[in-house]
Amino acid sequence: MIPLATAPGSFTATNGYLLVLAVMLPVCAALAMLALGPRHTARVALLTLAVGLAVAVTIAVELFRSGTGLVYAIGGWSPPLGLTLRADGLSAVMLVMTAVVITAAGLFARAQHGLDPAMRDGRAPTTFWILLMAIWSALNVVFLGEDLFNLYVALELLTFAAVPLVCLDGRAETVAAALRYLMFALLGSLLYLLGTALLYGRFGTLDLQMLSGMQAGGPVVSVALALMIVGLLAKAALFPLHLWLPPAHAGAPAAASAVLSALVIKAPVFLILRLVLDVAPPEAARLAGQCLAILGGASILFCSVMALTQARLKLMIAYSTVAQIGYLFIVFPLAAGTEDLPVWGTIAWTGGALQLVSHALAKASMFLAAGVIAEALGHDRIAELGGFGRVLPMSAAAFGLAGLSLMGIPPSGGFVAKCLLLTAAVVNGHPWLAATILIGGLLAAGYVFRVVDRALATPAAPLHLRKAIPRRLEIVALALAIAAVLLGFVPLQPFGFLQIGRAAHVTVVAP
Repeated sequence: MIPLATAPGSFTATNGYLLVLAVMLPVCAALAMLALGPRHTARVALLTLAVGLAVAVTIAVELFRSGTGLVYAIGGWSPPLGLTLRADGLSAVMLVMTAVVITAAGLFARAQHGLDPAMRDGRAPTTFWILLMAIWSALNVVFLGEDLFNLYVALELLTFAAVPLVCLDGRAETVAAALRYLMFALLGSLLYLLGTALLYGRFGTLDLQMLSGMQAGGPVVSVALALMIVGLLAKAALFPLHLWLPPAHAGAPAAASAVLSALVIKAPVFLILRLVLDVAPPEAARLAGQCLAILGGASILFCSVMALTQARLKLMIAYSTVAQIGYLFIVFPLAAGTEDLPVWGTIAWTGGALQLVSHALAKASMFLAAGVIAEALGHDRIAELGGFGRVLPMSAAAFGLAGLSLMGIPPSGGFVAKCLLLTAAVVNGHPWLAATILIGGLLAAGYVFRVVDRALATPAAPLHLRKAIPRRLEIVALALAIAAVLLGFVPLQPFGFLQIGRAAHVTVVAP
């Protein structure tokens, strides 16, 4: 075992209880739902959504006020014997983003369940709420956890809560999609766990802060990190490991699709970011970053073309999800820091974070809007949606505004994100990445305008809604799309909040 020497870090234990509350609140809500029964499930869920959003915002405000990260040692035991929860600037952004999308999906689901009085307090809504709470808790553990095995447990909870959401309606095709998702996820978990075991055998600890300063380790560390990253890529559905995602996301209920696309696949991306930037030795990090950028570029191009060819709206959005995730992986070579400029001080780091948030808001909006369209018309076949903007104007507006962010058109958040990434690619001498960003934007414009054209077209025959759609159902999707556009007013410079807590390191002394 290699001895560990700690160094001071920019974290404080003040208000660390907020981190525990962020993790435990959804768990307590799920237990309350089971105890109180279906009639009270929605009330408990709505109360939890409000409190959970307030907790996430409070954590972000506390970080901004103090200028340091938050840390909580569970049971008072510090690593390597104990577990800790830590929140830095990026963690806080992820917590708030998660709370916003979960709240929006919950409000949408509540309104959708209300369309059918017989279903309002039935088994499916109750199952949905409990699974949503489990996903929320697991995501918060991923964003706050520091122990690699603890993170493995959180990933498993996330998987076993997300998979049932895919087949909540019980149809044969959604069950098949859920099983395919489960197989990929379990393979990813196995590879991640093998890598975790190798790291523990080498260093005697699994705490990320303690591993972050390791200067030696040899091929064991490289193999461990490679196994873990490949396993996480399977969960993140990066090309070519994306085969499970389109049918799973397209077949799930609209609120579930929004959560799966906007949040669930972001958890493994977040962990890959931590492994490459915080744990991997410099040489291994550079090689991993180049490989991930190649896969990210291929994902952008290939899956954007696939999105253009889809006949169904939700399938098109699902392929777009895989394409847009690629932008998060081209960040690695672009955010390569120097001795004078750390990674988290680069414009690429800010661009990647903005892409992560703007994509979550835009894609959740798109899936919710698609859900409204399918609910109202009885299908989501793009060729037969001509003129849907006349009967569902707010859903059409939500889709169009969210599309601005995917295309990178000002003043959307996607524009700022892609502009920062494009600038970093040009300045750092990566012309192929710059070309990929531009081509990806053009392809995104192609599949977005394809739907917008259908929305504005004159239908051959008047459209008749299968059922009346309350405005509150459409407002949720529109609010998320507007939020994605408002992100475009973030200044085109490194975001200081993302640097909070990123200076903490622990050095692993070589034998």
